[in-house]
Amino acid sequence: MATKKTTKTGKTPAKKTPKKTSKARQTPWINTRAGRVIVGASVAVILLLITAACISYMFTGTGDQNVQSGESYGNVFGVVGYYVSHLLMNRLGVSVFCLLAVGYAVAAIVMLDKPFSRITLFISKMLMWAVWISVVMAYFSSFYSGAWGYRLHVMLYQWLGWGLAPLLAIVPLSWIILRFSITPEKLNQWRENRREAAMLRAAEREARRVREKEEKEVEKKALEAEKLALEKIAEAQDKKDVIYTVSGIDDVELTEDDVDTIIEEDELQEEAYVEEYGYEEDYDVKDSYGKEDEEDVAPADENDGEILKGGTVIHEEGEDGIDYTLTVAGDESCLSEDVARRLVEEQGEYDPTLELSSFRFPQLSMLRRFENEGINVEKEEVVANRKRIVDTLKNYGIDVSHIHSTVGPTVTLYEIIPAPGVKIAKIKSLEDDIALSLSALGIRIIAPIPGRGTIGIEVPNKEPSIVSMNSVISSRNFQTAQMELPVAIGKNISNETVVFDLAKMPHLLMAGATGQGKSVGLNAVLTSLLYKKHPSQVKFVLVDPKKVELTLYNKIERHYLAKLPDSRDAIITDTSKVIDTLNSLCAEMDARYDLLKEAYVRNIKEYNAKFISRRLNPAKGHKYMPYIVLVVDEFADLIMTAGKEVETPIARLAQLARAVGIHLIIATQRPSVNVITGIIKANFPARIAFRVTSKIDSRTILDASGADRLIGKGDMLLASGGNEMIRVQCAFVDTPEVEAICDFIGAQKGYHSAFLLPEVEHSSGEEGEIISIDERDPKFEEAARVVVAMQQGSASVIQRKLSIGFNRAGRIVDQLESAGIIGPFNGSKAREVLVQDETTLNRILYGTEK
Repeated sequence: MATKKTTKTGKTPAKKTPKKTSKARQTPWINTRAGRVIVGASVAVILLLITAACISYMFTGTGDQNVQSGESYGNVFGVVGYYVSHLLMNRLGVSVFCLLAVGYAVAAIVMLDKPFSRITLFISKMLMWAVWISVVMAYFSSFYSGAWGYRLHVMLYQWLGWGLAPLLAIVPLSWIILRFSITPEKLNQWRENRREAAMLRAAEREARRVREKEEKEVEKKALEAEKLALEKIAEAQDKKDVIYTVSGIDDVELTEDDVDTIIEEDELQEEAYVEEYGYEEDYDVKDSYGKEDEEDVAPADENDGEILKGGTVIHEEGEDGIDYTLTVAGDESCLSEDVARRLVEEQGEYDPTLELSSFRFPQLSMLRRFENEGINVEKEEVVANRKRIVDTLKNYGIDVSHIHSTVGPTVTLYEIIPAPGVKIAKIKSLEDDIALSLSALGIRIIAPIPGRGTIGIEVPNKEPSIVSMNSVISSRNFQTAQMELPVAIGKNISNETVVFDLAKMPHLLMAGATGQGKSVGLNAVLTSLLYKKHPSQVKFVLVDPKKVELTLYNKIERHYLAKLPDSRDAIITDTSKVIDTLNSLCAEMDARYDLLKEAYVRNIKEYNAKFISRRLNPAKGHKYMPYIVLVVDEFADLIMTAGKEVETPIARLAQLARAVGIHLIIATQRPSVNVITGIIKANFPARIAFRVTSKIDSRTILDASGADRLIGKGDMLLASGGNEMIRVQCAFVDTPEVEAICDFIGAQKGYHSAFLLPEVEHSSGEEGEIISIDERDPKFEEAARVVVAMQQGSASVIQRKLSIGFNRAGRIVDQLESAGIIGPFNGSKAREVLVQDETTLNRILYGTEK
């Protein structure tokens, strides 16, 4: 066992500390930071001089080879530059610049103290291009290819012959494909973008051509009218006839000399008349736009003054070429085909956009694109998922005869055809096992896919793509859509833009958990309509209980929004205002149905077509009807605060408002059965479900599971009218984009105010308001007895029991409150019935017991 050495005093001696040496003695100067910078900079300068000499050699090399003694060399660096560049260029040709690039890279690595592994790929590329350039340049000149390149070219040509040229062409083509990641999908997208751009340019050219043509026609008509007016003036000077105002143009301005000339000629004619006949004609000299007495003017035609159907008085064209047509309003609601045709010939069809004819739609540049748009799924990922699916099913005794994949922006659909004898239910039961084998966030099995005879397995992509609003708005599907209310909501699993017509849905229910894309979906719907419909064609009624989601649209109030006449803000946030607005929409719906009845049409499309063709009389209240879209951002909050007061008018609108162009979009983040009731679901066949937390919520929205398997961030299921559900990645539109669009529209000329809805009585009587007995409804007593008997004082009960309209029932409720039979409005709670028996009611009604 080793023992420690001790001194005479018995203490262990202290260890000697090694003497430190300076860093300069340990490390050579070339390995220091400063040394590497010096070496790298020196190499770079030398390479720069060589590069300049080689470039100079390309222009002066031929002459320098014949320099005699005493003559100077043309190279920028003289004799040294000539010999160095001649050595390199003669051997390597222009490929020497690739080698010089390698030298620059090495110098940079040395100066920056980086590992040489970072430029390994670059060096390989430069060496490859050096060889390729030398061989290719041999086709043109040995001066550019160098001796080594020329010999390599000759050797390869002996082996491959004319096959050398296509082999050399493959190298740059391969580099381009790899460098820019050119795939069939990108080529298709590029062609699609070019087609869309060409289509937009063609549409702009066509619009510009039509506009120029219309301007030329207007100018031509104005010139013709002016010419005709001047001809009439000339005829009047000769014939001394009355000159009529030419229909369709402004009065022609005459100079003072023209008027004097006309009067002077009239006086001369009068004097000649007196000399010839001996008496003076009894007439007055009129000014150029005077009219004779009515008794002196004969009707232009025997039909003059005939009142046709629709109250239109027709005067035919007279012999003198002057049009005597006169149109007045009549008592008929509909005009005859003949009258409408004549009106269209004279005035053209009614143009609802004429008041805002200068309105410009938002530009596509206001919607941004994203870097990771398109399909970002690697082929290896798809192939690996196919194999895992097949192996997983095989482990459970299920053989697959065929499997096909369709890649989308968010998910990839794998369609499988199982072997004969395999039950579909067995595959559906393996949903969690397949998800485990794929390490996926959540998969969805469609068994079977309707109309295909296959079973679909939707697997989320590892790197989902963003679908921008720009890509769906600029798509061909949206730009060429011939729909009344087109909405581009996003892209489906085949990366195709999904466009639907809100007018055919006809109402839309949107639901999903918080933060899954519901508000973005609402903005996508509104943005689509703003890019497609003129302000005269659609109006929005926006209800935002949260007060922050839809406030940006306040800027387009005078263009697209509708509101109550006494409302200050167009965005409705107060619950009581919501009830009044819904009742106002019901009144608007009833008024529109009355107009459709008088026009003998069944829907708003036929009505507007008839009005545009001037077959409806505006004097009878007919007008062009814009579509009205009601948007409720958080329906659950309204149900909590107002209950039946909100649900009843919404159900009535959902049942009846489609034909008159009123459509509803209701969104909620709490898809429970007490919010999305049976009445709501029955009248909203079109539904959009974003990701929810449970299968119960999914079934509440869609009547089927699947929404709980979505991955969020705009991933949604779209079900329309009982058809199959399709999976869509909702287009993303950010708040700055919406703000830019609203600023652009709001800065333009708008209407005098927002579109005003009909006035309605408030949902509850004013405090202290007393309604006299004479003003009570005829069914007031009957309603009072129903309320007391049932002890329920709501408008919906009165409406149902007495078979009357909701607005009338609301007025009776106000009268019952004024009479002290029921209490005031109490939010979501039912009104309190203050009368408990018939005796007390009779005392209130008659002042005595009866």
